[in-house]
Amino acid sequence: MSTPALGALPVALAWQRGLAYASLSVPLAFVSLPLYVNLPFHYASVLGLPLSVLGAVVLCARLFDAVIDPALGRAADALFRRGATTVRWAAGLGCVVLAGAFAALWRPPAAPAHVVTAWLAAALLTCTVAYSGVSLLHQSWGTRWGGGPELRARVTGWREAGTLTGVLLASALPAWAGWNVTSLALAGLLAVGLLGLSRLPVVASRPAPSRQRSGPSPWRHAAFRQLLGAFTLNGIASAIPATLLPFFIADRLQLPSWQAPLLLGYFGAAVLGLPLWVRAAARWGVAPAWRLGMAASVLAFAATPWLSAGDGAAFAVVCLCSGLTLGADLALPGALLTGVIHHGGGGGRDEGAYLGWWACATKLNLALAAGLALPLLSLAGYPDGGHPGGSSPAGLQALAWTYGGLPCVLKLAALVALQRAERLNPDWKERT
Repeated sequence: MSTPALGALPVALAWQRGLAYASLSVPLAFVSLPLYVNLPFHYASVLGLPLSVLGAVVLCARLFDAVIDPALGRAADALFRRGATTVRWAAGLGCVVLAGAFAALWRPPAAPAHVVTAWLAAALLTCTVAYSGVSLLHQSWGTRWGGGPELRARVTGWREAGTLTGVLLASALPAWAGWNVTSLALAGLLAVGLLGLSRLPVVASRPAPSRQRSGPSPWRHAAFRQLLGAFTLNGIASAIPATLLPFFIADRLQLPSWQAPLLLGYFGAAVLGLPLWVRAAARWGVAPAWRLGMAASVLAFAATPWLSAGDGAAFAVVCLCSGLTLGADLALPGALLTGVIHHGGGGGRDEGAYLGWWACATKLNLALAAGLALPLLSLAGYPDGGHPGGSSPAGLQALAWTYGGLPCVLKLAALVALQRAERLNPDWKERT
């Protein structure tokens, strides 16, 4: 397949191309949900690691993964300068490493706690770095197509539709079939995703002059800094409940068997809501639609701290309503980022540099959620005895407010930051 030169007209995103592009999002999301939701609870409740140790390991692994994302982004730009064949081979190698590390993560040796801790650290680090590398290549692939607000929203919409499909599978399959089958399913999905990606055109970079291999640093771009600030606040607001969900369902609601159905309902609602948010962006502008999604999310989640044991039906309503708002967080920030890059950013050549810092912010959000929320809950008296399964009323109340109250405050702060940035960047309101 020939490689279009940079600056060619944006590719048309017919449904066949959209589906092919989304196909790699499915296994990448299939990996991310267990890593960020199931993993802490699994190693704490099944393998008996204390929350303080678990939080420290996860924090260190994710911090390392986060700080290397900018370097991985620059590496992605270098791979695109080498052409389509190099990018495809790199994506294939990353997928092989990812599948192997994910399988190892759920099969630790029967050994003392310090050996299990070391195994967790090594497998988690390998898995997350491989995931980051493949994800950055995949995102750069679509971001390089550029285009107007409608095309950008459609590209991110297809990518996040694949993401939602992946998390739907990952929310149910481990509980129903176990981690061995889940690992095999991931390997098959990665193979399908690579096949779909191989059918898509690659907008490769023109080789830069030897004295200037890349454009200005993304941090010199004011619009990028402003967008990243709002994205980071919003990301922390989402990462905290994602990390604490299994603990909240098992100990606060005392309904551990409800986790898989609740996740299916949440992500199923997100699948239904995603096209509506893409249409909202086309009608009202990308940033206004994202602000609307943030406000709706706060309204949907605000009652959560007052839920207690047995309130499964009420929490199911919260999951459905907040799931409907999730599409705004998935599709619209990425569409804004593509616009920032192509309107005064890297000139369409350094997407990986921007996406690397974007991914770094995402990982820092998740690292802080796991590395800070878990130890702080432990200090607040949750859980008694150091392991999930029981706690004092004060500890359970601390869990409820950390899970349901703090994210609402952070989400409102993100909304204010986005509104301020919107005034400084009128093109963020641009409609199709």
